[in-house]
Amino acid sequence: MAPSIRLAPAARSLFDEPLAIAVQGLGPRQQVTLRASLRDETGQLFQASAHYQAGDDGELDLARCPALPGGSFSGLEPMGLLWALQPQKPFWRLVKRDVQSPFLLQLEVFEGHGQPSGRLLAQAQHERAFLRDGVRRVPVREGRIRATLFLPPGNGPFPGIIDLYGTGGGLPEYRACLLSNYGFAVLALAFYSYEDLPKEMKEFHLEYFEEAVNYMLQHTQVKGPGIGLLGHSKGGDLCISMASFLKGITATALINGSVANVGAVLRYKDITIPPLGFNSKRIKIGKSGIADVVDVLNNPLEGPDQQSFIPLEKAECCFLFIVGQDDRNWKSEFFAVEGSKRLQAHGKEKPEIVCYPGAGHYIEPPFFPMCAASMHLLVGKPVEWGGEPKAHCEAQIDAWQQIQAFFRKHLTGKPSGTTGKL
Repeated sequence: MAPSIRLAPAARSLFDEPLAIAVQGLGPRQQVTLRASLRDETGQLFQASAHYQAGDDGELDLARCPALPGGSFSGLEPMGLLWALQPQKPFWRLVKRDVQSPFLLQLEVFEGHGQPSGRLLAQAQHERAFLRDGVRRVPVREGRIRATLFLPPGNGPFPGIIDLYGTGGGLPEYRACLLSNYGFAVLALAFYSYEDLPKEMKEFHLEYFEEAVNYMLQHTQVKGPGIGLLGHSKGGDLCISMASFLKGITATALINGSVANVGAVLRYKDITIPPLGFNSKRIKIGKSGIADVVDVLNNPLEGPDQQSFIPLEKAECCFLFIVGQDDRNWKSEFFAVEGSKRLQAHGKEKPEIVCYPGAGHYIEPPFFPMCAASMHLLVGKPVEWGGEPKAHCEAQIDAWQQIQAFFRKHLTGKPSGTTGKL
Protein backbone atom coordinates (compact mmCIF):
# COMPACT_ATOMS: atom_id res chain seq x y z
CA MET A 1 0.00 0.00 0.00
CA ALA A 2 1.15 3.57 -0.70
CA PRO A 3 2.37 5.64 2.25
CA SER A 4 -0.25 7.94 3.80
CA ILE A 5 -0.44 10.41 6.68
CA ARG A 6 -2.96 9.69 9.44
CA LEU A 7 -4.05 12.59 11.66
CA ALA A 8 -6.27 12.68 14.75
CA PRO A 9 -8.45 14.72 14.75
CA ALA A 10 -8.52 14.00 11.00
CA ALA A 11 -9.38 17.28 9.27
CA ARG A 12 -9.59 20.06 11.84
CA SER A 13 -8.48 20.84 15.40
CA LEU A 14 -8.26 23.87 17.65
CA PHE A 15 -4.85 25.58 17.52
CA ASP A 16 -4.16 24.93 21.22
CA GLU A 17 -5.10 21.22 21.02
CA PRO A 18 -2.60 18.40 20.45
CA LEU A 19 -2.58 16.78 17.02
CA ALA A 20 -1.64 13.10 16.64
CA ILE A 21 0.51 12.49 13.54
CA ALA A 22 1.37 9.08 12.08
CA VAL A 23 2.57 7.73 8.72
CA GLN A 24 1.54 4.27 7.50
CA GLY A 25 2.51 2.17 4.51
CA LEU A 26 6.27 2.77 4.67
CA GLY A 27 8.87 0.04 4.22
CA PRO A 28 10.30 -1.68 7.32
CA ARG A 29 12.75 0.75 9.04
CA GLN A 30 12.46 3.11 6.07
CA GLN A 31 14.15 6.49 6.59
CA VAL A 32 11.99 9.53 5.88
CA THR A 33 11.87 13.28 6.46
CA LEU A 34 8.64 14.88 7.66
CA ARG A 35 8.01 18.54 6.93
CA ALA A 36 5.32 20.88 8.25
CA SER A 37 4.51 24.19 6.52
CA LEU A 38 2.12 26.99 7.40
CA ARG A 39 1.57 30.45 5.92
CA ASP A 40 0.29 33.37 7.96
CA GLU A 41 -2.22 35.86 6.56
CA THR A 42 0.53 38.05 5.10
CA GLY A 43 1.81 35.04 3.12
CA GLN A 44 4.93 34.50 5.24
CA LEU A 45 6.03 30.88 5.36
CA PHE A 46 6.86 28.95 8.55
CA GLN A 47 8.46 25.50 8.31
CA ALA A 48 9.87 22.69 10.45
CA SER A 49 11.26 19.30 9.45
CA ALA A 50 12.46 16.18 11.24
CA HIS A 51 14.24 12.93 10.36
CA TYR A 52 12.54 9.64 11.25
CA GLN A 53 12.87 5.92 10.78
CA ALA A 54 9.75 3.75 10.48
CA GLY A 55 9.24 0.72 12.69
CA ASP A 56 9.70 -2.89 11.55
CA ASP A 57 6.03 -2.86 10.47
CA GLY A 58 6.46 0.26 8.28
CA GLU A 59 4.49 2.37 10.78
CA LEU A 60 5.72 5.72 12.02
CA ASP A 61 3.82 7.18 14.98
CA LEU A 62 5.30 10.47 16.26
CA ALA A 63 3.99 9.66 19.75
CA ARG A 64 6.20 6.53 19.84
CA CYS A 65 9.09 7.18 17.43
CA PRO A 66 11.80 9.66 18.39
CA ALA A 67 13.05 12.12 15.77
CA LEU A 68 16.68 11.46 14.78
CA PRO A 69 19.31 14.23 14.91
CA GLY A 70 19.62 16.54 11.90
CA GLY A 71 16.19 18.20 11.69
CA SER A 72 14.49 21.08 13.50
CA PHE A 73 14.35 18.93 16.67
CA SER A 74 15.23 15.45 17.88
CA GLY A 75 13.84 13.00 20.45
CA LEU A 76 10.28 11.97 21.23
CA GLU A 77 8.29 15.09 20.32
CA PRO A 78 4.76 14.28 19.10
CA MET A 79 4.07 18.01 18.50
CA GLY A 80 7.59 18.99 17.45
CA LEU A 81 6.56 19.74 13.84
CA LEU A 82 4.27 22.47 15.18
CA TRP A 83 6.22 24.06 18.03
CA ALA A 84 9.47 24.05 16.00
CA LEU A 85 7.98 26.01 13.07
CA GLN A 86 10.32 28.84 12.10
CA PRO A 87 9.72 31.82 9.82
CA GLN A 88 11.59 31.88 6.50
CA LYS A 89 11.73 35.68 6.89
CA PRO A 90 13.99 36.71 9.82
CA PHE A 91 12.45 38.33 12.92
CA TRP A 92 8.89 37.43 11.91
CA ARG A 93 6.48 36.31 14.65
CA LEU A 94 3.51 34.04 14.05
CA VAL A 95 0.28 35.80 15.00
CA LYS A 96 -3.32 35.12 13.96
CA ARG A 97 -4.97 38.17 12.50
CA ASP A 98 -8.41 36.81 11.56
CA VAL A 99 -9.64 34.29 14.13
CA GLN A 100 -12.63 33.41 11.96
CA SER A 101 -10.44 31.51 9.49
CA PRO A 102 -8.11 28.61 10.40
CA PHE A 103 -4.42 28.28 9.70
CA LEU A 104 -3.80 25.64 7.02
CA LEU A 105 -1.09 23.18 8.04
CA GLN A 106 0.62 21.26 5.22
CA LEU A 107 2.36 17.98 6.12
CA GLU A 108 4.70 16.16 3.72
CA VAL A 109 6.71 12.93 3.89
CA PHE A 110 9.91 12.67 1.81
CA GLU A 111 12.18 9.73 1.10
CA GLY A 112 15.47 9.62 3.03
CA HIS A 113 17.27 12.26 5.08
CA GLY A 114 19.05 14.06 2.27
CA GLN A 115 19.35 17.71 1.33
CA PRO A 116 17.61 18.60 -0.92
CA SER A 117 14.60 16.44 0.00
CA GLY A 118 14.06 13.08 -1.64
CA ARG A 119 10.94 11.95 -3.47
CA LEU A 120 7.57 13.07 -2.03
CA LEU A 121 5.83 9.95 -0.61
CA ALA A 122 2.69 11.40 1.01
CA GLN A 123 1.06 14.67 1.93
CA ALA A 124 -1.92 15.92 3.94
CA GLN A 125 -3.59 19.17 4.93
CA HIS A 126 -5.08 20.03 8.29
CA GLU A 127 -6.98 23.07 9.59
CA ARG A 128 -5.84 24.60 12.89
CA ALA A 129 -8.87 26.61 13.99
CA PHE A 130 -9.35 29.30 16.63
CA LEU A 131 -13.12 29.46 17.10
CA ARG A 132 -14.92 26.45 18.53
CA ASP A 133 -18.34 25.86 16.93
CA GLY A 134 -20.95 28.04 18.61
CA VAL A 135 -18.55 30.68 20.03
CA ARG A 136 -19.89 34.14 19.17
CA ARG A 137 -17.58 36.97 18.08
CA VAL A 138 -19.10 40.37 18.87
CA PRO A 139 -17.31 43.59 17.78
CA VAL A 140 -17.71 46.20 20.54
CA ARG A 141 -17.87 49.95 19.76
CA GLU A 142 -19.59 51.37 22.84
CA GLY A 143 -18.59 54.83 24.05
CA ARG A 144 -14.83 54.94 23.60
CA ILE A 145 -14.34 51.16 23.84
CA ARG A 146 -12.69 49.47 20.85
CA ALA A 147 -12.80 45.73 21.51
CA THR A 148 -14.10 42.30 20.51
CA LEU A 149 -16.16 40.17 22.89
CA PHE A 150 -16.09 36.38 22.60
CA LEU A 151 -19.02 34.51 24.13
CA PRO A 152 -19.05 30.71 24.58
CA PRO A 153 -21.95 28.62 23.26
CA GLY A 154 -24.97 28.34 25.57
CA ASN A 155 -27.06 30.73 27.62
CA GLY A 156 -24.54 31.91 30.21
CA PRO A 157 -23.87 33.93 32.18
CA PHE A 158 -20.16 33.16 31.92
CA PRO A 159 -17.16 34.23 34.01
CA GLY A 160 -15.79 37.40 32.36
CA ILE A 161 -12.19 38.32 31.52
CA ILE A 162 -10.59 41.38 29.85
CA ASP A 163 -7.52 40.43 27.78
CA LEU A 164 -4.71 42.92 27.03
CA TYR A 165 -1.63 42.49 24.82
CA GLY A 166 1.54 44.61 24.87
CA THR A 167 3.35 47.35 22.97
CA GLY A 168 2.40 45.90 19.57
CA GLY A 169 -0.91 47.78 19.82
CA GLY A 170 -3.87 47.00 17.58
CA LEU A 171 -6.50 44.46 18.56
CA PRO A 172 -5.09 40.92 18.79
CA GLU A 173 -8.02 38.54 19.28
CA TYR A 174 -6.50 35.07 19.15
CA ARG A 175 -5.78 34.52 22.87
CA ALA A 176 -9.19 35.89 23.94
CA CYS A 177 -10.86 33.74 21.31
CA LEU A 178 -9.05 30.53 22.34
CA LEU A 179 -9.82 31.23 26.02
CA SER A 180 -13.53 31.69 25.29
CA ASN A 181 -13.58 28.14 23.87
CA TYR A 182 -13.31 26.97 27.51
CA GLY A 183 -16.39 28.73 28.84
CA PHE A 184 -15.19 32.28 29.53
CA ALA A 185 -16.68 35.52 28.18
CA VAL A 186 -13.50 37.29 27.03
CA LEU A 187 -13.14 40.91 25.89
CA ALA A 188 -10.05 41.50 23.73
CA LEU A 189 -9.42 45.20 24.39
CA ALA A 190 -7.44 47.54 22.13
CA PHE A 191 -5.76 50.47 23.91
CA TYR A 192 -3.70 52.21 21.24
CA SER A 193 -2.75 52.13 17.55
CA TYR A 194 -6.22 50.97 16.52
CA GLU A 195 -9.03 52.82 14.70
CA ASP A 196 -9.57 56.18 16.49
CA LEU A 197 -7.50 55.31 19.60
CA PRO A 198 -4.20 57.20 20.18
CA LYS A 199 -1.57 56.29 17.57
CA GLU A 200 1.35 56.30 20.03
CA MET A 201 2.08 55.16 23.57
CA LYS A 202 2.45 58.57 25.25
CA GLU A 203 -0.13 58.48 28.00
CA PHE A 204 -2.99 56.27 29.05
CA HIS A 205 -6.10 57.24 30.97
CA LEU A 206 -7.50 54.54 33.24
CA GLU A 207 -11.00 55.96 32.64
CA TYR A 208 -10.89 54.22 29.23
CA PHE A 209 -10.16 50.87 30.88
CA GLU A 210 -12.80 51.59 33.54
CA GLU A 211 -15.35 51.91 30.74
CA ALA A 212 -14.39 48.41 29.56
CA VAL A 213 -14.64 46.99 33.11
CA ASN A 214 -18.11 48.53 33.54
CA TYR A 215 -19.19 47.23 30.12
CA MET A 216 -18.30 43.70 31.26
CA LEU A 217 -19.85 44.06 34.74
CA GLN A 218 -23.13 45.24 33.20
CA HIS A 219 -23.26 42.64 30.40
CA THR A 220 -26.13 40.16 30.80
CA GLN A 221 -23.89 37.28 29.61
CA VAL A 222 -21.14 38.02 32.19
CA LYS A 223 -21.40 36.34 35.58
CA GLY A 224 -20.60 38.72 38.44
CA PRO A 225 -19.91 39.99 40.93
CA GLY A 226 -16.37 40.64 39.58
CA ILE A 227 -14.31 39.96 36.46
CA GLY A 228 -10.79 38.78 35.68
CA LEU A 229 -7.92 40.54 33.91
CA LEU A 230 -5.27 38.86 31.74
CA GLY A 231 -2.30 40.86 30.47
CA HIS A 232 0.99 40.13 28.74
CA SER A 233 4.04 42.46 28.84
CA LYS A 234 2.82 46.12 28.80
CA GLY A 235 -0.72 44.72 29.08
CA GLY A 236 0.41 43.20 32.40
CA ASP A 237 1.25 46.49 34.08
CA LEU A 238 -1.97 48.02 32.71
CA CYS A 239 -3.88 45.13 34.34
CA ILE A 240 -2.10 45.78 37.67
CA SER A 241 -3.04 49.49 37.42
CA MET A 242 -6.66 48.55 36.68
CA ALA A 243 -6.74 46.14 39.62
CA SER A 244 -5.19 48.78 41.92
CA PHE A 245 -7.58 51.63 41.13
CA LEU A 246 -10.80 50.22 39.64
CA LYS A 247 -13.70 48.39 41.31
CA GLY A 248 -15.13 45.04 40.27
CA ILE A 249 -11.91 43.07 39.64
CA THR A 250 -11.64 39.67 41.35
CA ALA A 251 -8.62 38.00 39.72
CA THR A 252 -5.63 39.33 37.75
CA ALA A 253 -3.22 37.10 35.79
CA LEU A 254 -0.01 38.52 34.32
CA ILE A 255 2.25 36.90 31.73
CA ASN A 256 5.74 38.40 32.01
CA GLY A 257 4.27 41.66 33.28
CA SER A 258 5.84 44.55 35.18
CA VAL A 259 4.83 45.94 38.60
CA ALA A 260 6.08 49.37 37.53
CA ASN A 261 4.32 51.55 34.99
CA VAL A 262 6.34 51.29 31.76
CA GLY A 263 6.54 53.23 28.50
CA ALA A 264 3.86 55.89 28.99
CA VAL A 265 2.39 58.21 31.62
CA LEU A 266 -0.64 56.73 33.39
CA ARG A 267 -3.43 59.04 34.57
CA TYR A 268 -6.57 58.40 36.60
CA LYS A 269 -8.64 61.28 37.98
CA ASP A 270 -6.08 63.36 39.93
CA ILE A 271 -3.44 60.57 40.08
CA THR A 272 -0.42 60.49 37.75
CA ILE A 273 2.07 57.61 37.64
CA PRO A 274 5.20 58.41 35.61
CA PRO A 275 6.80 55.72 33.43
CA LEU A 276 9.81 53.85 34.79
CA GLY A 277 13.05 55.51 33.68
CA PHE A 278 15.43 53.77 31.30
CA ASN A 279 18.91 54.15 29.90
CA SER A 280 19.30 53.22 26.22
CA LYS A 281 23.09 53.02 26.70
CA ARG A 282 22.41 49.73 28.47
CA ILE A 283 21.21 48.14 25.20
CA LYS A 284 23.70 45.48 24.12
CA ILE A 285 23.93 44.68 20.39
CA GLY A 286 25.11 41.14 19.61
CA LYS A 287 27.10 39.93 16.58
CA SER A 288 23.84 39.18 14.79
CA GLY A 289 22.69 42.81 15.17
CA ILE A 290 19.94 41.80 17.60
CA ALA A 291 19.47 44.05 20.64
CA ASP A 292 19.49 42.70 24.20
CA VAL A 293 17.33 45.14 26.20
CA VAL A 294 16.98 43.24 29.48
CA ASP A 295 19.02 45.81 31.48
CA VAL A 296 17.54 48.96 29.92
CA LEU A 297 14.87 49.77 32.53
CA ASN A 298 15.83 51.39 35.84
CA ASN A 299 15.15 49.71 39.18
CA PRO A 300 11.69 50.76 40.45
CA LEU A 301 12.90 50.37 44.05
CA GLU A 302 15.46 53.18 43.79
CA GLY A 303 15.30 56.98 43.78
CA PRO A 304 12.65 58.86 41.78
CA ASP A 305 11.80 55.64 39.90
CA GLN A 306 9.91 54.47 42.99
CA GLN A 307 7.09 56.75 41.82
CA SER A 308 6.47 54.41 38.88
CA PHE A 309 5.84 51.38 41.15
CA ILE A 310 2.09 50.67 40.84
CA PRO A 311 0.36 50.59 44.28
CA LEU A 312 -0.90 47.03 43.79
CA GLU A 313 -1.51 46.75 47.57
CA LYS A 314 -4.70 48.78 46.89
CA ALA A 315 -6.09 45.92 44.76
CA GLU A 316 -8.97 43.83 46.11
CA CYS A 317 -8.16 40.80 43.94
CA CYS A 318 -6.01 37.69 43.76
CA PHE A 319 -2.92 37.73 41.54
CA LEU A 320 -1.20 35.11 39.37
CA PHE A 321 2.25 35.88 37.94
CA ILE A 322 3.37 33.69 35.00
CA VAL A 323 7.16 34.14 34.63
CA GLY A 324 9.52 33.06 31.86
CA GLN A 325 12.88 32.85 33.62
CA ASP A 326 14.71 33.47 30.33
CA ASP A 327 12.65 36.59 29.50
CA ARG A 328 15.12 38.94 27.74
CA ASN A 329 12.62 41.82 27.43
CA TRP A 330 12.76 42.78 31.11
CA LYS A 331 13.19 41.21 34.54
CA SER A 332 9.81 39.52 34.90
CA GLU A 333 10.84 37.32 37.80
CA PHE A 334 12.21 40.31 39.75
CA PHE A 335 8.94 42.18 39.12
CA ALA A 336 6.85 39.21 40.33
CA VAL A 337 8.93 38.77 43.49
CA GLU A 338 8.83 42.51 44.30
CA GLY A 339 5.07 42.59 43.70
CA SER A 340 4.67 39.65 46.08
CA LYS A 341 6.80 41.35 48.75
CA ARG A 342 4.79 44.56 48.46
CA LEU A 343 1.45 42.75 48.75
CA GLN A 344 2.55 40.78 51.79
CA ALA A 345 4.09 43.86 53.46
CA HIS A 346 0.61 45.40 53.32
CA GLY A 347 -1.07 42.32 54.78
CA LYS A 348 -2.44 41.10 51.44
CA GLU A 349 -2.59 37.51 50.25
CA LYS A 350 0.60 36.17 48.70
CA PRO A 351 0.15 35.94 44.92
CA GLU A 352 0.67 32.74 42.98
CA ILE A 353 3.97 32.87 41.07
CA VAL A 354 4.63 30.15 38.49
CA CYS A 355 8.16 30.23 37.04
CA TYR A 356 9.29 28.44 33.89
CA PRO A 357 13.03 27.89 33.31
CA GLY A 358 13.91 28.15 29.62
CA ALA A 359 10.80 30.16 28.75
CA GLY A 360 11.16 33.55 27.05
CA HIS A 361 9.03 36.70 26.92
CA TYR A 362 6.26 35.72 24.50
CA ILE A 363 4.46 32.99 26.46
CA GLU A 364 1.53 32.44 24.09
CA PRO A 365 -1.27 29.84 23.99
CA PRO A 366 0.00 26.28 23.38
CA PHE A 367 1.78 25.34 20.14
CA PHE A 368 2.57 28.84 18.96
CA PRO A 369 6.22 28.49 17.88
CA MET A 370 8.66 30.35 20.09
CA CYS A 371 9.68 33.76 18.75
CA ALA A 372 13.36 34.20 19.67
CA ALA A 373 13.69 37.71 18.22
CA SER A 374 11.52 40.20 16.35
CA MET A 375 11.10 43.92 15.74
CA HIS A 376 10.37 45.98 18.86
CA LEU A 377 8.25 49.05 18.08
CA LEU A 378 9.75 51.16 20.87
CA VAL A 379 13.39 50.13 20.29
CA GLY A 380 13.14 50.35 16.49
CA LYS A 381 15.23 47.25 15.84
CA PRO A 382 14.97 43.49 16.40
CA VAL A 383 15.32 42.47 20.05
CA GLU A 384 15.91 39.15 21.77
CA TRP A 385 12.89 37.71 23.56
CA GLY A 386 14.69 34.75 25.11
CA GLY A 387 13.64 31.15 25.54
CA GLU A 388 14.70 27.66 24.50
CA PRO A 389 12.14 26.20 22.04
CA LYS A 390 11.23 22.91 23.77
CA ALA A 391 11.14 24.36 27.31
CA HIS A 392 9.20 27.35 26.02
CA CYS A 393 6.64 25.08 24.35
CA GLU A 394 6.17 23.09 27.57
CA ALA A 395 5.77 26.35 29.52
CA GLN A 396 3.03 27.51 27.14
CA ILE A 397 1.07 24.27 27.60
CA ASP A 398 1.32 24.42 31.40
CA ALA A 399 0.73 28.19 31.71
CA TRP A 400 -2.46 27.88 29.63
CA GLN A 401 -3.81 25.33 32.14
CA GLN A 402 -2.68 27.48 35.09
CA ILE A 403 -4.45 30.58 33.73
CA GLN A 404 -7.72 28.73 33.14
CA ALA A 405 -7.58 27.05 36.56
CA PHE A 406 -6.86 30.39 38.26
CA PHE A 407 -9.83 32.13 36.63
CA ARG A 408 -12.13 29.14 37.15
CA LYS A 409 -11.27 29.08 40.86
CA HIS A 410 -11.64 32.81 41.51
CA LEU A 411 -14.44 33.70 39.08
CA THR A 412 -16.69 30.65 39.51
CA GLY A 413 -15.63 29.36 42.92
CA LYS A 414 -14.95 25.95 41.38
CA PRO A 415 -11.52 24.48 42.06
CA SER A 416 -9.82 22.91 39.06
CA GLY A 417 -7.82 19.71 38.93
CA THR A 418 -4.60 21.20 37.61
CA THR A 419 -1.51 21.28 39.73
CA GLY A 420 1.27 23.63 38.82
CA LYS A 421 4.94 22.95 38.48
CA LEU A 422 7.12 25.55 40.15
